[in-house]
Amino acid sequence: MPAPDPSLTRYSRQFILPALGEAGQRRLMTSRALVVGAGALGCTALDHLARAGVGRITVVDRDIVEHTNLQRQTLFDEADANAALPKAIAARNRLSRVNSTIHIDAVIADLTPENAESLVATHRPNLILDGTDNLDTRYLLNDLAVKHAIPLVYAGVIATRGMQLTILPHTACLRCVFPEPSAAAHVETCDTVGVLGPAVAIAASLQAAEAIRVLGTDAAALASSPPPSLTEFDLATSRFRTLDLRKLHAPAARALCQCCGTRQFEFLSGSRPRPAASLCGSGAFQIHAAAPRTLALPALGSQLARLGPVQANEFFVRLHPRDGVELTVFADARAIIRGVETEAEARALYDRYVGG
Repeated sequence: MPAPDPSLTRYSRQFILPALGEAGQRRLMTSRALVVGAGALGCTALDHLARAGVGRITVVDRDIVEHTNLQRQTLFDEADANAALPKAIAARNRLSRVNSTIHIDAVIADLTPENAESLVATHRPNLILDGTDNLDTRYLLNDLAVKHAIPLVYAGVIATRGMQLTILPHTACLRCVFPEPSAAAHVETCDTVGVLGPAVAIAASLQAAEAIRVLGTDAAALASSPPPSLTEFDLATSRFRTLDLRKLHAPAARALCQCCGTRQFEFLSGSRPRPAASLCGSGAFQIHAAAPRTLALPALGSQLARLGPVQANEFFVRLHPRDGVELTVFADARAIIRGVETEAEARALYDRYVGG
């Protein structure tokens, strides 16, 4: 009897599953996953993917670890929050200790129409997992996945409720199911209604299970597999249900979709207005530079130090312009501004301390 392959030994309880098998495990180990968002959803999904042996994982996140994240963002601890580490870096550090046999890339950035396609070109993912918390980025990811025929695994969670949908190149996309983002006035956020940690864990586990299934399945078998359904649940009532989307997967229905039917990628092209992002769970606004640019953080730190104490490292420069207000500037000229009430106030602080 041949000796067991040592590279497979750690996954022995996984690849004995008939649905995966040794061939599926080997496919996982040579796969590339792009995970956008290392918040609540992303943390749980990333942990599962790393432990499952996905060979290369790229983590993209725009924010830093805060103490308010620790209730539900399971890759981080108090040391990460005290050091104000970027979430992408903290996630990479943790996952590297979980599984040193895989490769993890950390990208500190906001996913935008300007950088989305370059991320795909650079990291060449076999699958995209949506761990974001805002609708514009979710629709941007849908455009990106459809345009480049990359499977996309979506989930959303708010309060005690969640949903999960897998989008394959031959199935209905997010805009087939939800043609337009909900109006901002009608969107609940974790700032306004909260979010239950176990609800996040369920949605992210559904995502991870789907990602493992997709990456571990032979391409021909995946292309002929039944179209996915939309799974919804509410832990407040212990209710789970599956919505049959077969009518939306039909070619005639998909032909009417602006994204996968007529291939109008409005969110990816940047033709849709992009508001300043209000970051879930932090009471903060993210402000972009008027045009893409890169900042020399040491020079910016020296400049801002004339105005007051700064915290600076290789990832960001932070200043407190006044009591209760915090301005954190990244090398890609983004700033996260906490302690203000309106986008206009955040933009004014950005223009004053960072420049247009």
